Amino acid sequence: MYKNGDFIIGGLFEVQHLKVFPELSFRTEPELPQCEEFYMASFQQALTMVFAINEINNNNNLLPNITLGYQIYDNCLRLGVAFRAAISLVSGTEETFSNLNCTGPPPVIGIVGDPGSTQSIAISSVLGLFRVPMISYYATCSCLSDRKKYPSFFRTIPSDAFQVRAMVQILRHFEWTWVGLLYSDNDYGIYAAQSFHQEMQRFGYCVAFSEIVPHVNNPRDIQRIMRVIQASTARVVVVFSASSLLIPLMDEALLQNMTGRQWFASEAWATSPVFRTPRFLPFLGGTLGIAIRRGEIEGLHDFLLHLRPNNDQRNNMLRIFWENMFGCSFETGGKETEGGQVKKLCTGQEDLSTINSPYTDVSGLRASYNVYKAVYALAHALHNLMQCEEGRGPFSGNSCADTTNLKPWQLVHYLQKVNFTTGFGDHVSFDKNGDALAIYDVLNWQPSSDGSIRLHKVGVVNEGAASGMMLTLDEDAFYWNFETKKPPRSVCSESCPPGTRQATRKGHPVCCFDCLPCGDGEISNTTDAVECMLCPDEFWSNPDRNQCVPKEVEFLSYEDPLGISLTTASLLGTCFSALVMIVFAYHHNTPIVRANNSELSFLLLVSLKLCFLCVLLFIGQPQLWTCQLRHAVFGISFVLCISCILVKTMVVIAVFKSSRPEGKGAMKWFGATQQRCTVLVLTALQVVICAVWLSIASPTPHKNNQYIRSKIVYECAIGSVAGFSMLLGYIGLLAIVSFLLAFLARNLPDNFNEAKFITFSMLIFCAVWIAFVPTYVSSPGKYAVAVEIFAILSSSFGLLVAIFAPKCYIILLHPERNTKKAIMGKETQNK
Repeated sequence: MYKNGDFIIGGLFEVQHLKVFPELSFRTEPELPQCEEFYMASFQQALTMVFAINEINNNNNLLPNITLGYQIYDNCLRLGVAFRAAISLVSGTEETFSNLNCTGPPPVIGIVGDPGSTQSIAISSVLGLFRVPMISYYATCSCLSDRKKYPSFFRTIPSDAFQVRAMVQILRHFEWTWVGLLYSDNDYGIYAAQSFHQEMQRFGYCVAFSEIVPHVNNPRDIQRIMRVIQASTARVVVVFSASSLLIPLMDEALLQNMTGRQWFASEAWATSPVFRTPRFLPFLGGTLGIAIRRGEIEGLHDFLLHLRPNNDQRNNMLRIFWENMFGCSFETGGKETEGGQVKKLCTGQEDLSTINSPYTDVSGLRASYNVYKAVYALAHALHNLMQCEEGRGPFSGNSCADTTNLKPWQLVHYLQKVNFTTGFGDHVSFDKNGDALAIYDVLNWQPSSDGSIRLHKVGVVNEGAASGMMLTLDEDAFYWNFETKKPPRSVCSESCPPGTRQATRKGHPVCCFDCLPCGDGEISNTTDAVECMLCPDEFWSNPDRNQCVPKEVEFLSYEDPLGISLTTASLLGTCFSALVMIVFAYHHNTPIVRANNSELSFLLLVSLKLCFLCVLLFIGQPQLWTCQLRHAVFGISFVLCISCILVKTMVVIAVFKSSRPEGKGAMKWFGATQQRCTVLVLTALQVVICAVWLSIASPTPHKNNQYIRSKIVYECAIGSVAGFSMLLGYIGLLAIVSFLLAFLARNLPDNFNEAKFITFSMLIFCAVWIAFVPTYVSSPGKYAVAVEIFAILSSSFGLLVAIFAPKCYIILLHPERNTKKAIMGKETQNK
């Protein structure tokens, strides 16, 4: 189609499909290819360009006193035809040149088209060398955003990069992390698939399978793809392909009744009428689609209805359209054509309003609306160029463009800065890569009243300059073609709840994983956590492993059953010692009490009471004063106890020695004063050890995390190992000496041999404390304190029972034996 004007705008449209190839011969010039299968929707797009140019010519505010013309070619969906047409637009079709200087404006100032990505790549590669502007209304390949390769390419449709981001945004909204991918084997499909893989990987999502839609209807390839889809656990299938390539694939899927899949259509087939028939409803109903922005063009419908063919040979596209619409012929009316059909003669006055065709349908203007914006973008750029004031221009020396010898690159400069609003209210501008602002409609294929499929808009995706990708969905308006009437679940592995982490399966994509519970002391408080976080030192994981809670502070308390038991035993030991003391005090004049220095016996009972009572310092939450006192009181009490026993043993031996002629003077060294001094000196040494220990490295309360990681063991740090060792060592030394002396005196001739009982008591004492050391070291937390208390109580009860039980037995149960004669009876018999 052609119309003359002051400036010509070129157009490339997919009006027909190349079906007949000319025969090639080396002897004759090749004929032009024959195109058939007229596409009504594409022809509407071409006429939208005509309508826009006519509207601009009638607008006094835009390009006044300038008439725009057009020259529109059909690319027949073939790269060769499209390339030939583009070269004809920029260089003309004349075979001879009247102006050998090649001056004057180019045949066209810019081209609207091509709709195909492959054709746009090839054409822009050449036109870019001469900076001829080209504005595509349907080529979406993201590769065309490369300004270095395509410096003069623009488009009013967003690139696939934006489309892919919009689609992944919807996948994220429905949490579809495991999807299949089908794409066509051309520039559009390959680049879209690459962008889709990258965007999915950016969010940690996975593509379950990636298959190429075959160009040729090959049953083997189609059946193989069907097997892949059916075998996959992915319930969502994303498709980047033209509808014409999908027809064999969808027919096969329909034959195999392959339901249970959620199809996600790219803009290339989201609005295609091919699959919107009743037979595809059970299979493709509920399909989601990304569609380019729908717009409205006032007056276009009337323009299309009032279109009439003319006799201009360069407008034969109109003639072909008319003949296809009404099944008539302008040349062979009533005669038989080559196909054997008889067509009526076209009058050129047939009524287009009686025809129901995509040509007259303006309810969903998408590609046509992009054409409309592309024409207006060129017109606004040319208008701004014409409004330039000399001396204020953007070119060298502040010059303006010469309209009589317009350079294409000068128009590119103004086209890059275009900024206007359409009558529908959409803002039109281009970014630095020549891409338009990304706005998409989200479509849902829903059943209509006649059983076919209708397109229902359920949302919008808007790529704002500052706000980023904005997704708005009306979820109540969705139609889901599943029994549940809800969105499907499409994941390789279900989400890991808080308290667990993802563990990737070896040899599987990252979306396929197992959920492992976090370890002790670790938590995860988010869904699908990759790693568990370690709790701070004084915190521990709760049973659900999703929160750090303060660690339980463990110490031997009075409320603890073990603490209650030990406290009871301590108080019982104290009471028993008090009872023995009462018994001894009441019978203090009896021989068995007076024998072997009753004063030492009372002192020994007092020290045993202190040993029992010092246990109470070990129970309860450690405080600074309890930590300092517990070992000091324990050490001094036991040294006092062992000192008394040691002196008693030495007195027994001295008494025996003094009863023999050679030992008459032995007792003078073990009088009452010497006994008291010996006990005092031995105890004073332990007091000195404790004082030095407490002054140099005093025991302090300490929160220990090493014994049990899940608890804080509140204990008393001993401060100095050497001090604690000296305290225990001194007690042990006295105990060993007492044991050895008592053991040597065990067979002394006496009716009531005190040395035997002291030997037995020291044997118990030493056995308890020898067993205490390894048990104490291996016991964790509060049990170490319990072991120490048990050792104190055991040894204290051992001393109390071994030394005083026999005496109490005689005093209380056999008073007849509590006489000097009875005590000395055995010795008299031996003599």
